[in-house]
Amino acid sequence: MSDRDSQLCVFPAFFRVEGKSVAVVGNGAEAIAKVRLLLNTRASITLISDAPDAALMALTIQNDVRHIARPFEPALIDGMTLVFAATGDRLLDRSIVEVARILRIPANAVDQPDQCDFLTPAIVNRAPVAVAIGTEGAGPVLAQMIRAQIDQLLSPSLGRLARLATLYRDAVDAMLPKGVVRRVFWRRFFSGQVADAVNIGRMHDAEREATRLLNTIGEAKGHVWLVGAGPGAEDLLTLRAQRVMMEADVIVFDALVPQEIVDMGRRDADRISVGKRKGCHSKSQDEINDLLVELGREGKRVVRLKSGDPLVYGRAAEEMTALRNAGITYEVVPGITSAFAAAADFELPLTLRGVASSLIFTTGHDLTGDVLPDWASLAISGATIAVYMGRTVAASVAERLIAAGLPEETTVAVIENASRRDKRMLHGVLADLPGLETRDDLAGPVMVIIGDAVAGANIDNSEPLLSREKKMAETTGSMK
Repeated sequence: MSDRDSQLCVFPAFFRVEGKSVAVVGNGAEAIAKVRLLLNTRASITLISDAPDAALMALTIQNDVRHIARPFEPALIDGMTLVFAATGDRLLDRSIVEVARILRIPANAVDQPDQCDFLTPAIVNRAPVAVAIGTEGAGPVLAQMIRAQIDQLLSPSLGRLARLATLYRDAVDAMLPKGVVRRVFWRRFFSGQVADAVNIGRMHDAEREATRLLNTIGEAKGHVWLVGAGPGAEDLLTLRAQRVMMEADVIVFDALVPQEIVDMGRRDADRISVGKRKGCHSKSQDEINDLLVELGREGKRVVRLKSGDPLVYGRAAEEMTALRNAGITYEVVPGITSAFAAAADFELPLTLRGVASSLIFTTGHDLTGDVLPDWASLAISGATIAVYMGRTVAASVAERLIAAGLPEETTVAVIENASRRDKRMLHGVLADLPGLETRDDLAGPVMVIIGDAVAGANIDNSEPLLSREKKMAETTGSMK
């Protein structure tokens, strides 16, 4: 892409319209849309409409919009700050724009980008905060889609929080020096306990916390979020996880968390890889615990980012104990665990009426000891088994379950990198599972799902665990 391709043809700006006159010319749906858009502002709206339809007339009366019931003529827009030509007649709209330009008034002709001095964006309104999305007229539907995504990300209470901030701005300027201290105050104002109180409507508590923060900013306490990054796809990260990642001073992440998710944190946050992975442990669990405590004591707000869900094979219990013992506050932010993502990719029901009413989460290492785990008996009675980190012990898992009485033909689904674009899906039966250990082409995290309910999976996009040739060779070998 050339430098020219990355340059905008418009300059994004906000018109100051409070108390100023803005005209909308038109009789129907286009005029309704522009009047509704302007009702988000404090502009003084004038509708020039000689034959408004019933919906436009009702909107005008309901919102006390000034109505001039006459056909358009130049004198009617003289002195306006902005003009919207929304008659539905392209030639008439163009003539209205030409008149407005002669009068030096910025004008907009609906659905005619080449006739617009300014373009109307899709707006996310959290007054006094506003987010405007524009596509230079190329894709209004795209702008609306982006608006919907941003609308979900921004708390409905953001406007109240911004208004509260204006009450403290003078005090902050007077009491805190410019630079790091002031930036830290505002970051914690907009992302910490002040924001939390505003979010649940407790404005008195928010003001009290804001005052406390202002008086103790040099003594700010640390906080740790144990965040589930989900199975790997960025768009499966929860909204809460995205929010706290933007609040964190430090992001401590595991090796299995994709870089794309790590990069979703605040740009200036420190990022620390603790890289725990089978056969490659850059930090022990004790060292990770000590690191979280140390950062918390330094007053840092820390996201401990874990693959899947922190409470499912994430060793969160040890980290919570360490933080509790050190007196550092923390919060768990759940994530989508890999078993659910794998089931979604395969379109398989983890529970199925009359077939499987129980679901077991386990690691393959549970089946490597001398004693069969208690849950194995449930597997025999029809429970679905989701085996985490099961590739390297697949043979042991299959052998022990078959020996316990689970039929060799029990259906098995295997997925590498569940939910991600580079996922790989395989299907077979329990007797095929030992072959998984020899698959050197599977380098990512692997989930194995076993049980009668798995027979309902959609295998159209998956490949056999064993090729036909290898399966025939194994069958022939067993007959000799």
